[in-house]
Amino acid sequence: MGLLEDLQSRILIGDGATGTLLYSHGIDSCFEELNITKKEEIQRIHRAYVEAGADVIQTNTYAANYQKLARYGLEDAVKDINISAVRIAKQAAKKDAYVVGTLGGIRSFQKNAISTEEVKRSIREQLFWLLNEGVDGLLFETYYDFEELKTVLSLARKETSKPIITHVSLHDIGVLQNGTSLYDAFQELESLGADVVGLNCRLGPSHMIQSLEEVPLLDRAFLSAYPNASLPAYVEGKVEYATNQDYFVESAKAFRNQGVRLVGGCCGTTPAHIQAMSQALKHEKPIAQKKVKIRPVVEIKEQEQTKEPHLHDLVKERRSIIVELDPPKQLGPTKFLDGAKALHKAGVDAVTLADNSLASPRVSNLAMASLMQQQTDARPLVHITCRDRNLIGLQSHLMGLHTLGINQVLAITGDPSKIGDFPGATSVYDVSSFDLISLIAQFNEGLSYSGKPLGQKTNFSIAAAFNPNVRHLDRAVVRLEKKISCGAHYFITQPLYSTKQIEEVYEATKHLDAPIYIGIMPLTSARNARFIHHEVPGIKLSEDILARMDATGEDRIKGEVEGLAIAKDLIDTAYELFNGIYLITPFLRYEMTEILTRYINDKQLVTTERKN
Repeated sequence: MGLLEDLQSRILIGDGATGTLLYSHGIDSCFEELNITKKEEIQRIHRAYVEAGADVIQTNTYAANYQKLARYGLEDAVKDINISAVRIAKQAAKKDAYVVGTLGGIRSFQKNAISTEEVKRSIREQLFWLLNEGVDGLLFETYYDFEELKTVLSLARKETSKPIITHVSLHDIGVLQNGTSLYDAFQELESLGADVVGLNCRLGPSHMIQSLEEVPLLDRAFLSAYPNASLPAYVEGKVEYATNQDYFVESAKAFRNQGVRLVGGCCGTTPAHIQAMSQALKHEKPIAQKKVKIRPVVEIKEQEQTKEPHLHDLVKERRSIIVELDPPKQLGPTKFLDGAKALHKAGVDAVTLADNSLASPRVSNLAMASLMQQQTDARPLVHITCRDRNLIGLQSHLMGLHTLGINQVLAITGDPSKIGDFPGATSVYDVSSFDLISLIAQFNEGLSYSGKPLGQKTNFSIAAAFNPNVRHLDRAVVRLEKKISCGAHYFITQPLYSTKQIEEVYEATKHLDAPIYIGIMPLTSARNARFIHHEVPGIKLSEDILARMDATGEDRIKGEVEGLAIAKDLIDTAYELFNGIYLITPFLRYEMTEILTRYINDKQLVTTERKN
């Protein structure tokens, strides 16, 4: 009799955690490498679970793929690690348990860091060796990215007719990260060929049971659940889980009442937990029907209408100027607010506020944007970096912006902390700029990162960064296309210092629907020009521009005048090709960007008069 045939008539017990069990024993390295270096230890764990009552054990191969093993320099050991893992598990199982080959999710928060093709290559390689060693089935577990799970399931189903178990992982009760309900996800997995569908990791028994209360029994696939022992606690530098075996007796019965036919454990569970569930379900039969709890629908209010058109809409209709004015490095907002007032009076459509640019601390751009909104009529465009906030902080920040009525944002990676004033500070980077754009777009649908309704759709206009100062412009354009697919509405470039380069950018991007604001930053002195040319990555000034600035010597006034003249030449070219111009204020010298703003507006006035 096979695994699926067994599930037709009885509830099977899975095993528990391997990684957290090893961690509790003081092992904090690549757990999958132990399939080669400490075979006896892994076999002992497998056998302990079998003796505790497990009918199904999984190979110690959760992260035994190319992508994850590469973190330890073990990418060439995929074959040996997977082969050894299956053989160890089989020796431990004897004839007492089924052995399923485990393949863990590869993507984490930074979904875009690993392409779908790279995921396929890694999983295909691991699949080959697991199937070649004759596992009784496959288990895909800990998948937060539903698209990734569907991709690998489809791939595996073409490779084998053996039973496939698929487990999604939830951040919140009953809903996937993309807002899909758990039942809809299970139906989709069933349609793609999964024989068993269920949950593992992240949630303890209580929240997992609540999630399953909303899931009817499926037409063909069986339900499974592998909960964590509890929520983790951080004690004296170590992650610990509650030892609550008795609680798992009650939980096992509750899972059975929700139609689960394969129940095991994930993080923090031990042979004692598995033994508790095995004893609880020893004489229980699986249910054939269940009453489903209907969760009340949470209303998501539509986006609030903005008083002014979004910048990405505005720039499609007419010429548009935005100006970057960095928040101050020292306390006191007066000069900044004076600059914002002057720039608004000069005719800019928005004042952009960097987020601790060059990894140096400044007054919070959220605070300055709020003050600017209260005390001037200038419109704030707030930069958001991935560097300074984790996934919790980013979502809190976005909710705060929305609450304050600030809806123009620029999503960027952010300069690494090591280049700033505090090189010992850590950079967070929970997400990439692509993921941050996707997150903001998801907020615009009224969903948090976990897929939980926010109660209201946000109304962010999402700008993204474009760096044309690269050797291969075509590759940079591919990144733009990817950002558009993630939800970016328009782009803002780094400063350009060549009319030829502006023309090249136009030719390379004219096929895109998303508007582009061309960055112009006036030079202030010969020293400033040399610094940018020699020390700012990716930017090179022409010999003509360097000579023009060198001719101003140490004279500050002459330096500013010449810098403005060069900037006007660049604006003349950008004006003919792009509707959007992004002026970057150097060293809070807003008088320079005020002059350039009036120059652009005067050009527009002349153009309009000629047409009339």
